[in-house]
Amino acid sequence: MQMPQPDPRILARKERIAERLRAVLPADAVIEDEAETRAYECDALTAYRCPPLLAVLPASTQEVSDILRICHEEGVPVVPRGSGTSLAGGALPTADSVILGVARMNEVLEVDYDNRFIRVQSGRTNLSVTGAVEEEGFFYAPDPSSQLACAIAGNIAMNSGGAHCLKYGVTTNNLLGVTMVLMDGTVVEIGGAHMDAGGLDLLGVICGSEGQLGVVTEATLRILHKPEGARPVLIGFDSNEVAGACVSDIIRAGVLPVAIEFMDRPCIEATEAFAHAGYPMCEALLIVEVEGSPEEIDFQLGRIKDIARRHDPVELREARDEEEAARIWLGRKSAFGAMGQINDYMCLDGTIPVSELPYVLRRIGEMSKHYGLAVGNVFHAGDGNMHPLILFDANKPGDLETCEEFGAEILKLCVEVGGCLTGEHGVGVEKRDLMLHQYSREDLEAQMAVKDVFDPGWLLNPAKVFPLSVTEGRRSAPVAAE
Repeated sequence: MQMPQPDPRILARKERIAERLRAVLPADAVIEDEAETRAYECDALTAYRCPPLLAVLPASTQEVSDILRICHEEGVPVVPRGSGTSLAGGALPTADSVILGVARMNEVLEVDYDNRFIRVQSGRTNLSVTGAVEEEGFFYAPDPSSQLACAIAGNIAMNSGGAHCLKYGVTTNNLLGVTMVLMDGTVVEIGGAHMDAGGLDLLGVICGSEGQLGVVTEATLRILHKPEGARPVLIGFDSNEVAGACVSDIIRAGVLPVAIEFMDRPCIEATEAFAHAGYPMCEALLIVEVEGSPEEIDFQLGRIKDIARRHDPVELREARDEEEAARIWLGRKSAFGAMGQINDYMCLDGTIPVSELPYVLRRIGEMSKHYGLAVGNVFHAGDGNMHPLILFDANKPGDLETCEEFGAEILKLCVEVGGCLTGEHGVGVEKRDLMLHQYSREDLEAQMAVKDVFDPGWLLNPAKVFPLSVTEGRRSAPVAAE
């Protein structure tokens, strides 16, 4: 996939744009050297690359406002970037765009334990939000697998979730307010240190909007008291379909674990070689965790184990202490890195009804044989947020294209069984051409009309989310055909 090439007029004005930006930013905050801008040519979807015109690293809302005002006046597209962990190409530049990275905006601005919120700059990493409050017995619930590195800005853009989203919800359920800068430099405050502000649910529009509407510079987040205790149980099965059926039965029984995670044999084998977590060599593995008082934990795990036994598990292991619990989670948290040691892979992100897990897992297996590419499945089974990892050889001609075709068929399958194209990775460039499979043109027109209000010139995060074929006539500058 090629990204749009720069407008020659923009290239001719590059030095003037850089000079204007240097006038409002520290000298080291404007990166225009071609070799240095290559650090921003892709995000975690590394199959696609495109160096930006230049990159800027602001440290405050005011600096973001100044940057956007200048780029708006110059007609220059802007690509917001958190930590660059997007797996859907959400921070992929176009050649005529300015990358606006928020990594330097990582301060804690306010903590209120009585009212259970924290206000941070949006470049702060996910895990460090919990780090700022855990000594007082609090935590921030959303926990993407990349939480050590991913930024709150990206979490808001993609509405990220994580292993514990089954009980605590995803980013939108834990976001109270934002400070956001519009493309013309206007600073707006939406929501605040309270739940459910009156009027239009603009916060709900912004969370998950993938940088299409504005640049979030500050976020007010809900923090929660740490639970009294938590305990996982590891359950092994001799087939993916049986494991999927067990998940469906747990949810149907009305039990609400804090997490239900799924791994299949390829992932189990890779993580055992990498992390040595002590997993059984079976076809499918579930990690089910519950929390609460010791009595609550015993009761919930008792019901879960009863349900699991009806499916003849090959192993049923309950953590006896914190060390064993940590080992159970070690493999799951290491899965993506472990799979990366085996081969190149593309990590998908589709969501399906939990009841469809057995069928979808069977169809993915059949597709794998058809396309001749192996698949490792590791995902948040409790809410049906799937992350199939398609293995391919980036150095083998045609393998990437076959992988993309295979991935598209999996995502179409998710939609066909009543699910959707994405759960937490976003659409980015990866799924934009599939949007017409899930939405009608009228649906997309309604979505694009919202962007028209916030970004009339369509300068924010260009060539993302919407198929280029349906955005003609909305962009203030032409985008080269791919």
